[in-house]
Amino acid sequence: MKVLSTKLKGVFIIEPAVFQDARGFFTESYNQQAFEKHGLQADFIQDNHSLSVEKGVLRGMHYQLNPKAQTKLVRVTAGAIYDIILDIRRGSVTFGQWIGVQLSAENKRQLWVPKGFAHGFCTLFPNTEVQYKVDEYYSPEHDRGIAWNDPDLQFDWPEVQPILSPKDSNHPPLQHAEMNFD
Repeated sequence: MKVLSTKLKGVFIIEPAVFQDARGFFTESYNQQAFEKHGLQADFIQDNHSLSVEKGVLRGMHYQLNPKAQTKLVRVTAGAIYDIILDIRRGSVTFGQWIGVQLSAENKRQLWVPKGFAHGFCTLFPNTEVQYKVDEYYSPEHDRGIAWNDPDLQFDWPEVQPILSPKDSNHPPLQHAEMNFD
């Protein structure tokens, strides 16, 4: 397994070892000892699985406030996404900065998204399935988001008119978002 650093402290791209032959492939999508060896620790308590039927579905930018903030380990098992992670830790030197990463069933990359980051993705193909582990249960009272099209952030989404839920259409820009991460 390779763990690649990003410009956002605490955010990592994971490239698991993949063993392929004529029958297909085998990979360990999660191995607690291997992750801990690289300093990645979370007590995952829930697995989530989403299907986006159409290309251009955008889900995000989501996060939960403390004390219900979540670390996520995100991967794609069918199709592909463009995934964006935004630093919302007010004291961070990279506050308000973001990275974009392509995750796909083909490249088998995973993304480690720690607490204090907003997360969202846009599907690149129809019938894209995303699976992710979290270390805290969903809490509607702590659920928050940031506008996917905040002009100050200049996200480079692959779609200019994505398919959005009503909830994701109404998140505030970063400057007006509620955050409690230092």
